[in-house]
Amino acid sequence: MQYAVYVPGPPLHQCVERLWFYSGLDVGHRRERVLPEGTFELMINLTEAPRYLFDGDHAESGTPYHKAWVSGAQSRYLVIDALPGSSMIGVHFRPGGASAILGMPSGLLRDRVVELNEIWGCAQQDLRDALLEAPTIQSKFLVLEGELQRRLKRAPSGRRAIDYAVQRLSANPASAMITTVAREIGWSHKHLIQEFHRAVGLGPKRFCRIRRFQEVLNRVEKGDALEWAGLAADCGYFDQAHFIREFREFSGLRPTTYLRERGEYVNFVPIG
Repeated sequence: MQYAVYVPGPPLHQCVERLWFYSGLDVGHRRERVLPEGTFELMINLTEAPRYLFDGDHAESGTPYHKAWVSGAQSRYLVIDALPGSSMIGVHFRPGGASAILGMPSGLLRDRVVELNEIWGCAQQDLRDALLEAPTIQSKFLVLEGELQRRLKRAPSGRRAIDYAVQRLSANPASAMITTVAREIGWSHKHLIQEFHRAVGLGPKRFCRIRRFQEVLNRVEKGDALEWAGLAADCGYFDQAHFIREFREFSGLRPTTYLRERGEYVNFVPIG
């Protein structure tokens, strides 16, 4: 399997964390859970076989996605197929970064996965054709970066405040911080919630909960000594019961089950 990552330059890097590519997927499972990160993902299929999104771990049929699609900010895990031999290229946006490129409020895509042609029309086929014609991984990244740069819109008023709020809440994802951040940027609590949802696709409280969950996964990924009660306290959970309840809501698994079943990549858990 080939896997590569590309970090775009300015000003695109303000909205996009990375571009990614893989080909020749080699897996021994049929499906996997994708855990929420509070971000958007744009995916372009470089083969003709459709990819599937399922309603649950063991749903018999799923929704097919064919050429390219966008996954909005998700409030819980998704279940997708794991297709051996597949090839894709995609965009991992920064929280709040997708709307400046997609050309629509992020809140409209919360908990949705939509075909890219519903947003960009036939232009998505032109982009896919150009990616298929590009002969190397690097040239594919440059084609995709160029398209994103071309579509990058001027940041709307209030974007700087949202970027600040995302940074502060990511660094300290506690619900109590929301009122503090609203005061720091000179907005009411209600206005921050409205603008945050419009830009990020989630309300600030849900975003904080997901970023706290991600902090737990990062601790696990780093191989820190795992003493669950201590980890729960370090990450701001009231107690271990609260921690387990939140972990199951976002992953569908108990923490010990995640530790046993997790795959090679932190936010992907094999099923079957």
